[in-house]
Amino acid sequence: MAYKRFTHSVTQMRPDPRYKSKLASKFINCLMFDGKKTVASRVFYDALDIIAQRVKDAEPIRVFETAVQNVKPNIEVRSKRVGGSNYQVPIQVNFKRQQSLAIRWILEAARGRKGQPISQSLAREFIDAYKREGTAMTTRENVHRMAEANKAFSHFAW
Repeated sequence: MAYKRFTHSVTQMRPDPRYKSKLASKFINCLMFDGKKTVASRVFYDALDIIAQRVKDAEPIRVFETAVQNVKPNIEVRSKRVGGSNYQVPIQVNFKRQQSLAIRWILEAARGRKGQPISQSLAREFIDAYKREGTAMTTRENVHRMAEANKAFSHFAW
């Protein structure tokens, strides 16, 4: 009789303690450096507190979730080698990759803003993505534009 081994997956991640959101927990883990989760949590919650002060008509966790939802790409280009040539082939992006790309782009945009604390730049990036503007949204639009430009090679999709 074979026994199945119990493995943890991302779907079994614990939600964060304040908002009970698994997405917030995942974002905190991606924000974390050198295993310092308390520092990452403080930065994230400070950013949401700043959002609560600046955006009066929505609660901060909804602004965060909408921002991540707005930044998620639907389609991306992958390099495919066909007959000695490399083609940029547009393909659909699955849900987990959409989420990880959105989180990565928001963090890159926030870390790219210099001269202010990371919690302030993170809050500003969340608000910008919530309004469908900012650096992370520009990255998403560039990816979509690249996929649109290479639509002619979509028959190479695997």
